[in-house]
Amino acid sequence: MQGILTRLGRVSPVWLAFFGSLLLSLVAVSGVVTIARDAAFYIDIAQQVNGQGPQVAMKLFDWPWFPLLLAYTHSLLGLPYEAAAYLWCALFMAGTCALLVDCTRQRVPDAGHWACLVVLAMPAFNQFRYDILREFGFWFFCSLALWLALRWQARGGWWRATSIHLALLAAVLFRLEALVLLAALALWQLPELRSREGRLRILQLAALPLLAVAVGVLALLAMGGLSSARVDYYLSLLDPRQVLVSFDALSRQFSASLITKYSKDETDQIIFFGLLAALLIKFVKVLGPFAATFLSRRTWSAGRCYWQEFRPFAWAALLYLGVLMLFFVRLQFMNARYTSFLNLLVVPLVAVSLMLFARNFPRLAKGLVVLALLAMLDNVVSLSAKKTHYIEAGHWVAQHIEPAAPVYYDDGRIAYYAGRGYPKSDLTREAAMGPERAGQYRYFLIEADADEPWLKDWLAQRNAQVLARFANRKGDAVLVIGN
Repeated sequence: MQGILTRLGRVSPVWLAFFGSLLLSLVAVSGVVTIARDAAFYIDIAQQVNGQGPQVAMKLFDWPWFPLLLAYTHSLLGLPYEAAAYLWCALFMAGTCALLVDCTRQRVPDAGHWACLVVLAMPAFNQFRYDILREFGFWFFCSLALWLALRWQARGGWWRATSIHLALLAAVLFRLEALVLLAALALWQLPELRSREGRLRILQLAALPLLAVAVGVLALLAMGGLSSARVDYYLSLLDPRQVLVSFDALSRQFSASLITKYSKDETDQIIFFGLLAALLIKFVKVLGPFAATFLSRRTWSAGRCYWQEFRPFAWAALLYLGVLMLFFVRLQFMNARYTSFLNLLVVPLVAVSLMLFARNFPRLAKGLVVLALLAMLDNVVSLSAKKTHYIEAGHWVAQHIEPAAPVYYDDGRIAYYAGRGYPKSDLTREAAMGPERAGQYRYFLIEADADEPWLKDWLAQRNAQVLARFANRKGDAVLVIGN
């Protein structure tokens, strides 16, 4: 392993991370057959923007800046929409990896190459390389803001402080959660209020946000107010009163299922710490093999280094953990894509821990590096069956169903591959095929097996039949149902 590290030491870990990330994204995208739902939604908006104008974007989506980027990229460069989307996502991801490695290398030079291994192998965000998501832009501009913040701490300057907020503004255009970094930067600089020089530096950091707030208030007063469904939705999720109402309802539901009175008295604690534990377990799970480095006390000093050298990252991680808990209570579900930013924020911590682990356990570190390389491949190479049946069903729809016919799609990607946009609906299959709504549709494209008892009964009652069936290698099927 020492020989490998010596040869890699001749290559800048920053550039190694950048080009390694591009290569991994290329491998991941080359195996894509069917794009995800979010991707189809964004590309459909971009297509409509180029056909009907940018005003249609806000009607279709309340935060449409990423689809607008895809639309203008297609117009300017002539790239196919999917190619433009994958290009932006790959560049954003490569930039994120390079920035995180450079942040780590600047503060702890010996951890630079270890950080490169972490950013290329950690499943938390690498598992999404095959997808088209707003998160890539969100991750990149948040990482850029933190990178600029560390440079500003070292050198100061009004322009460097301004650049931090410009990066944050760009991150907000992808996801509003980027505003967490504003609070993190404020907490980071709060101790500096004790000195005159520190107050001047805080003024550099706070001047632009204060100016933006003042201009925004004046603009709102002049326009008579402004409403955004996306902003309203986030404010409702973070509203303390609504959070308490949701938590109380969850607590009462859980309490009703308990038998022992003493357990019922501790329902609130059980709910809170249960949700927190579930969140942290998911966080640790997507650390991949790097979670093993924290099992030894010899690596725990990485936490002290993280707090001292990467305090903006640490504050952002703590605040984002709080935001995740609020969302968890309100929405009562959590997935790896939401927690991925938390994992991204602890990359310097994991890199330093990995470096200390390698120093103290060189033989075990060799095995850990092998596991990390295997995880790197597992993130971008999938051997599971592709969803080819969506594409085949879409082509059948394009050839056999007139565009004006009312069709219910179990998955909007079937319509996307039929060249008929991406119909986004909250209507479930049960509701669409129920007695009240079934007559509104002429065709149904659903994911099911033709011999399911409920479907046989439904076909007999409606005098309908299966017109076509499309299945992938695994046997997952799409049925076309009509009269």
